[in-house]
Amino acid sequence: MATINTAQRRSSILIIGVLLLLLGIPAIATVYTDWLWFQEIGFERVFTLRITAQLVLGGIALLLGFGLLYGNARLALRGMERSAESIRVLAAGGVEMRVKFLVAAAHRLALPATAFFALLLGSGLASRWRTLIQFWYRTPFGDVDPIFQRDISYYVFTLPAVQVALDWIWGVVFVSLLFVSLPIYLVRGDVGVRLGRLSIAPQAEWHLAALGALWLVLSALRTWVVGMPNLLFGTHGPLQGASYTDLYVRMPGLKLLAVLLLLGAVALLWGARRGNLARVAVVVVVGNFLLTALVNGVVPGVVQRLVVQPNELAKETPQIAHHIAATRRAWGLDAVERRELDGDQQLTARDIAANRSTIDNVRLWDREPLLQTFGQIQSIRTYYDFVAVDDDRYIVDGQMRHVLLSARELDPASLPTRTFVNEHLTFTHGMGLTLGPSNEFTAQGLPVLWMQDLPPTSTITQQVGRPQIYFGELDRTWVLAPSRQREFDFPSAEGDEAEYSTYAGRAGVPLSSYGRKLAFALRFGSMNILLSSDLTDSTRILFNQQVRKRAQLALPFLAFDNDPYLVVTDSGRLVWMLDAYTATDRYPYSARTSDGLNYLRNSVKVAVDAYDGDIRAWLVDPADPMINTLSKIYPDLLRPLAGMPADLRAHMRYPEDLFRAQTGLYATFHMTDPETFYHREDQWQIPAAQQGAVRSGYARHIVMRLPGERDTEYLMMRPFTPRQKDNLAAWMVARNDGEHYGKLISYRFPRQSLVFGPTQIANRINQDTEVSRQVSLWDQGGSEVIRGELLVIPIEASLLYVQPLYLRAQGGKIPELKRVIVAHNDRVVMEETLEGGLSVLFGDGTGLARASSRASSHAADATAGGAARGSDTAARPLDAERAALIQQAVQLYERARNAQRNDDWATYGDAMKRLGEVLQRLRQ
Repeated sequence: MATINTAQRRSSILIIGVLLLLLGIPAIATVYTDWLWFQEIGFERVFTLRITAQLVLGGIALLLGFGLLYGNARLALRGMERSAESIRVLAAGGVEMRVKFLVAAAHRLALPATAFFALLLGSGLASRWRTLIQFWYRTPFGDVDPIFQRDISYYVFTLPAVQVALDWIWGVVFVSLLFVSLPIYLVRGDVGVRLGRLSIAPQAEWHLAALGALWLVLSALRTWVVGMPNLLFGTHGPLQGASYTDLYVRMPGLKLLAVLLLLGAVALLWGARRGNLARVAVVVVVGNFLLTALVNGVVPGVVQRLVVQPNELAKETPQIAHHIAATRRAWGLDAVERRELDGDQQLTARDIAANRSTIDNVRLWDREPLLQTFGQIQSIRTYYDFVAVDDDRYIVDGQMRHVLLSARELDPASLPTRTFVNEHLTFTHGMGLTLGPSNEFTAQGLPVLWMQDLPPTSTITQQVGRPQIYFGELDRTWVLAPSRQREFDFPSAEGDEAEYSTYAGRAGVPLSSYGRKLAFALRFGSMNILLSSDLTDSTRILFNQQVRKRAQLALPFLAFDNDPYLVVTDSGRLVWMLDAYTATDRYPYSARTSDGLNYLRNSVKVAVDAYDGDIRAWLVDPADPMINTLSKIYPDLLRPLAGMPADLRAHMRYPEDLFRAQTGLYATFHMTDPETFYHREDQWQIPAAQQGAVRSGYARHIVMRLPGERDTEYLMMRPFTPRQKDNLAAWMVARNDGEHYGKLISYRFPRQSLVFGPTQIANRINQDTEVSRQVSLWDQGGSEVIRGELLVIPIEASLLYVQPLYLRAQGGKIPELKRVIVAHNDRVVMEETLEGGLSVLFGDGTGLARASSRASSHAADATAGGAARGSDTAARPLDAERAALIQQAVQLYERARNAQRNDDWATYGDAMKRLGEVLQRLRQ
């Protein structure tokens, strides 16, 4: 019988072992292939540090926790057989068998149960390894909080580490008391209810009293060391941080609670000595519960309602001042330069002529309509896709031009046949990009393209030398390259043939052994990796190809902006640029955004090569204490900014997510006086989105010359209106170029004067008879009118508003740019081009002849050779007024012809009438 039981036990152990092995092999394969990937990209320290730190911390916590838990279990099990004998004396029948079972179960479960709890506690501590290691390498902020006068690094690095350590010790004691010792004493009968009262045997009193006292001491430490500083992160009405009630009611209450918890620990030991632990424990537990409710809820609530609320401004003024100062420091708002503007300035033709660089770069194409158009005219094949349109600036013909570009990526989900060979060996990469000016369009309303088609062609000096895109914004699984299968490059111009290529890059993990193939086959669940005869000794497996995911895995201690953007380098390579942040929610008194963060810095710029997958990271904010701490943890991982190639540095831009967060906060925190802040007397807001517009938020890139500056710059701009008002209050820019990179400037209009805001201009546009008539006519003709974003264009000390209108045929997918609305102060005009609108608004002297000639040249080239940019055409030697009138006459004539083709006789008559007026002025 014993032999059978032993055999059954061995079989059970073998089965369990095999099951654990089968479950563990995929996990082992994942860890192994992760290591190979980190080794391939050169970021081994990121992987090894995480694994080493987790193993060391987890191992130490596991051993300590197990020793403490099992020691308590053995102490509680001591003499359990004698307790069982006493139970048997008092009982009869089946009780003896039950007692034997409980005694045996307690002894057998003590080891695995305590090991299980120790494993849970150890893994919990191991998961917080980064918190502990950042504490070890912490860097001072050089700034202190206003209450405890501690450096901010204490709250960002030290306090979280202390809390982790205390929580772990508290957890070990708590588990020892409630899940180890107490259950054993309940089983052995040392703790129970006798004669209607809780009774504890003498042999259990000292053990339970010691654990309970230690638990209360740790609770007192957590209350004092962690609870009081955490008051600096509260949210209360007009401020975030410690309020009057926190400082003068909750904080003294927490101190009192900590002291009473220590007295409770002494009381438990005294109760054990007197043999009256049960009664003392009940009093301590009930008293702790009631006191906690009073300290954290009842008393603060009464004081807040009766004392603070009737006198809130007087009571909270110092705390509001702390809140304002901390928020401005944490979010970099204290560095915003403030400039004043005269809002009454009327723009003239001379102002327009003096700001030609701004006018030449007004973005008439919005991202969404342009993305749809790219998808229809440049996808070429169904398996290509354009994921997003990016803003950037390039030097073209010696001038800075605002461009829009998008990568042509390969979408495996759109392949006609999704087989292993097609998806992983043949169709491995995207091809090229489209790039064009943001403000030019053809006679058909399509975008002018400087880079286009397959293979990619370019009509500017910027060329693409390596157009294959293996790493992009689309998230695909993995590819194998090079292999015996040819890789599809692009369809040939002749017949059904195609052009092929072979991957020659450095990316990917070499499948140089059977073990590696097996590991990746297990990871990706594809035995074809093992069985395919198309793989060679030089074949690599490329995975983690989505650039944001790739960068996040390589640099897991950073947060990333949501908008990677593509750059064409001087050598013709395609490189993805990403903005990375350090962030925390532990900056005392600072305001939080919707994601809970109250400190954010764009400290790192990351580049990912679209062909090789190389990841390079540069430190751009050495003043950030958080990135300095991380640089100590990961030495030599972040490169100095001086080493960034010039062709990448020229395309650095201020991150949009950060700018949106800063402008959203600045709308309130530009007020620095606590009383003004409390009353929200001068609070701003971001203008409301216009109904039917393709985008909202008004945060966008713009190429322009700032008031008072000499050079044209690439900027990020956002306007503000007063709260619940529509007139414009201010606008802010983030500078992107050269030595000015990262500087924020706020331009404010006088509060006493009226400057029309976007909503007011939008209402004027909607009320304009010509605009409304034309839009209604298009809508009735089976077409859909798409209103572009209303652009706010600062010119000198005034504003110009521009809104493009797109027309899309019903059921069609190609939006065409048909009209441009231009508004200034109380005047609104709608013309076929921006130049035409400016001519109507400002007349002669705007320098439009040259610009219009160039635009016409581009349009002619695009019509003849597919959307491409042509060379500038020299303006004829006419005076500015005659040139503008001639251009306007040409536009009106084209408008009349288009109306005639569309049977739009109302527009035809209006255009001919206005054409006669222009011709009359020319005769004069």
